[in-house]
Amino acid sequence: MKYEEIAKTLHPLERSVLPGIAKQNTVEQICEKTNLQDVEVVRAIQWLKAKGLVEVSETKREILSLTVLGEEYSKTSLPEYRFLRAVQSPTMLKDIPAKASLGRDEFNVSIGMLRKEGMIGIQDSSVRITSIGKKHLNNLESTRKLLKKLEKSISSEGINPKHRHIVNDLKKRGIIESKEKKFRRVSIKPLGKRVLKHIRTDMIDKLTTQIISSGTWKKKEIRPYDVMARVPEIYPGKKHFIRQAIDYIRRIWIEMGFKEMKAPMVELSFWNFDALFTPQDHPAREMQDTFFMKKPRYGQIPKNKVSAVKKAHETGVAGSKGWGYKWDEKISKQLVLRTHTTSLSARKLATMGKEDIPGKFFSVGKVFRNETLDWKHLAEFYQTDGIVVDPDVNFKHLLGYLKRYLTKMGFGRARFRPGYFPYTEMSVEAEVYVPEHRAWKELFGAGIFRPEVVEPLLGIDIPVLAWGPGFGRIIMDAYEIKDMRDLYSNDLKHLRKARLF
Repeated sequence: MKYEEIAKTLHPLERSVLPGIAKQNTVEQICEKTNLQDVEVVRAIQWLKAKGLVEVSETKREILSLTVLGEEYSKTSLPEYRFLRAVQSPTMLKDIPAKASLGRDEFNVSIGMLRKEGMIGIQDSSVRITSIGKKHLNNLESTRKLLKKLEKSISSEGINPKHRHIVNDLKKRGIIESKEKKFRRVSIKPLGKRVLKHIRTDMIDKLTTQIISSGTWKKKEIRPYDVMARVPEIYPGKKHFIRQAIDYIRRIWIEMGFKEMKAPMVELSFWNFDALFTPQDHPAREMQDTFFMKKPRYGQIPKNKVSAVKKAHETGVAGSKGWGYKWDEKISKQLVLRTHTTSLSARKLATMGKEDIPGKFFSVGKVFRNETLDWKHLAEFYQTDGIVVDPDVNFKHLLGYLKRYLTKMGFGRARFRPGYFPYTEMSVEAEVYVPEHRAWKELFGAGIFRPEVVEPLLGIDIPVLAWGPGFGRIIMDAYEIKDMRDLYSNDLKHLRKARLF
């Protein structure tokens, strides 16, 4: 771009500020030259710097100023100074406060300080100044002058190095304070000098109705827009990326013809465990894995399914022997925070009639585990479940549904290996290949519900394909998150930069 073309694209603020920059100027000096406000000058400098026309150097300085207490002592002088002035000759201790205009606290602090430094002596309630005290009066006079000097804030560079210890002492006493201030110096670069020669003041920067109606615009040049200029980064409003993932997964299942299942997060042990053929002495039901409700502790189980589920556990159904123990109805009434969304699948099977078969259903919801929190474990997380109820489906259909889901989730390669779960047989575990790690990663388990689950709930034994993948790890990979706790940390910077799922 030619120099005159660059000059044409300059904003009015840039055209005002660039001529006002000499060898090296501070922002304050440029403000004085241009009669512009500080914010306008800073903005113009940023634009000019982005275009390579000016150079900005920044230095930091310590600025010293008086506190409220310091302002008071600047007028009245330091308490110890007034104390020593009042005892140029032996003086009764009780007369000092009035003579030196000292408050009670100032009086007590001055005595302690001066006695410690050996500047005064006290005998028979009489105070006398020592030779050390007389010598110190000169230092106190220097301190008084320093306070006067600091009535206007100054840089620490303007302080005599000999008085630096005085400054440090006054800081500790809260008499003066220091702040770090940045000073920017701006200098014009060679490119800026060349562009400066082509700056015009007769250009139209903004079209108005008057300019258009009068035809003035025909005789003047309109400032062109610089489409390469940097603009402020804008962060549009959007859903949290977890919510985006949930909506996306819900959309996947709906597109595949599934209907959504919903149920409360506080669940009966009957649906969470018993209906899924999990024995009542199974470790997963213990306190270390499950959150049990304290109040209310129990709920009502469905009477029409109790006997069938009980039989499955005690003696078995569809040719099985069951678990061979006495099933306790009271245990199944315990309320828990659901440990998986598979409980929704059990509920759905229990409410289905012949007219609902075949059917495909899914759920997406929060589940809870009594886990120790670390980089890969949370006490609550989201899970999605799915079931296909159809007498004509088999294991190959199960793998087809899972492969389709993983493909839609963005995984190019997937494989399945045998697995074990208490309420499915056959069972598989799904793995996906992660190119970045050059490794296979286990994602979730799936299988065909056992007859001990299906027959007591549905009334007939037909194939029910089932799966229950969590998707926390998938989201972590998608957003390059290393610690699972960061999924819910709500770091504003991360939320702004998170891509749409």
